[in-house]
Amino acid sequence: MVEILVSPILQVLAEKLGSAAFKKLARYTQIHIEVKKWETSLTEIQALLNDASQKEIRDEYIKGWLNRLQHLTYDIDDILDNLATDVMHRKLIEEQLGATTSKVRMLIPTCSISFSTNIRIHDKLKDITTKLQDLEKEKVTLGLSVINGRPITMSRNYETSLPDASDIVGRQGEKEALLHKLLWEESSNQNFNIVHIVGMGGVGKTTLARLLYNGTQVQNHFKLKAWLCVSDGFDIFTISKSIFGSVTGEIKEFGNLNLVQEALRQQVIDKRFLLVLDDVWSESYEDWNTLVRPFYAGDLGSKIIITTRKEQLLKELGCDDLEHLQSLSYDDALSLFCQHALGVNNFDSHPNLRPYGEGIVKKCDGLPLGLRVLGRLLRTKTDEVEWKELLNNEIWSLQKGDGIIPALRLSYHDLSACLKRSENEMEKGGGMDTLEKYRHLSFVCEDYISDKKLKAFKGAKNLRTFLAMSTLVVFGCHDLTKLPNSFSKLTSLRHFDIRDTPLLKKMPSRISKLKNLQTLSKRRG
Repeated sequence: MVEILVSPILQVLAEKLGSAAFKKLARYTQIHIEVKKWETSLTEIQALLNDASQKEIRDEYIKGWLNRLQHLTYDIDDILDNLATDVMHRKLIEEQLGATTSKVRMLIPTCSISFSTNIRIHDKLKDITTKLQDLEKEKVTLGLSVINGRPITMSRNYETSLPDASDIVGRQGEKEALLHKLLWEESSNQNFNIVHIVGMGGVGKTTLARLLYNGTQVQNHFKLKAWLCVSDGFDIFTISKSIFGSVTGEIKEFGNLNLVQEALRQQVIDKRFLLVLDDVWSESYEDWNTLVRPFYAGDLGSKIIITTRKEQLLKELGCDDLEHLQSLSYDDALSLFCQHALGVNNFDSHPNLRPYGEGIVKKCDGLPLGLRVLGRLLRTKTDEVEWKELLNNEIWSLQKGDGIIPALRLSYHDLSACLKRSENEMEKGGGMDTLEKYRHLSFVCEDYISDKKLKAFKGAKNLRTFLAMSTLVVFGCHDLTKLPNSFSKLTSLRHFDIRDTPLLKKMPSRISKLKNLQTLSKRRG
């Protein structure tokens, strides 16, 4: 299902293109006109994904459309990365030259980040724009339309309070702690308390909130209850109307915000209520202050549950104990994965799949969203070869970030289709015409690799990952005496293995500049 890959990438691109920082850079580099066209086309295409996801299984043309969209999104992301790299390069030059005077600044080539002066890049931008517009126009011939007026990436707006039994695994400790806050803790200065569930995307915040919301004790404790998935659209008027409808069961039109908030206040006066605001992204204290005005009329002991990955608003509201919801334990993660992959809680009925399934679960690092997605992808695949291919492919485990593990960015077919060609075939140039489409590539690293062998990868011009499986380290480099001064430019370096390098006596003086460095192994010898 290619849409599993495309949907999160489009969401990431939308966030990048829409950020204030990028808009400023786009205008500075004079690409803002093309970027605006991208945003328009991507919005149109997003709205078609819901329909495409339902038709791709039986329609090869739609599969091809999604595949082309997939590669185009990678091209766009590459352009954005190139821009970010150029900006970082400029900063490095400024630091090295001590760019404190206008005279020094004049020595720095401003064209390094000016796309408008680079004809080749400018042509690339226009080519992407044309391809995006062509994809959007194909909706007529492919019979694609907007379903419910929402793109698939916005489907969180359809999250409800009703629980899914297959998702309820573990969380007993977290549930008890939050239940205590809901039933017993009261505020000293207002009629309602905020109960927060904070954590990265995909860690299970919404599932935990559902578990609480539908519990018998909670149902009996609160007179009024309402659930609303807010997501990234924090429109106070719309949210207030939705809460009113949830509380009363009525669909009623209001002329303005004041009318709906007056009506909402009348509903909650002297009543103990529970309101769940799921997936809040807004960090505006002013918006929040306006939204909750009707709820000050509620009875003591009322609660508002907020699930969010953002901390700033909660801090402004005085929530100091911001403990993040952690990933599932290994046993609970294994149970959740098995439920979605096999329909049972364990591997007892499929012992041949156990070693591969257990390995996949470990790589998911306890994130429920990844466990569910990968489980569903493998649900119809009982051949252990396919499970083994997914487990042994290192690509999808490289970029865990903010809850969208690469299982959502790389479809199963992309994972299992990463280059598996024999050395002889590669040396003969077999399949070179298709290498340009590959984005992730791994190879088994030998002690010595000649440039002849690496020439086989010349056609892979769009790689995003080039991984030497015997991981890229200096471990065991007995003749290594020093690291180059330019080492400090590796600002994205995360892991550095320098074990068994007896002649390496010291690190470069600017190694402290590597803010992303997570692992620095100890030397021996």
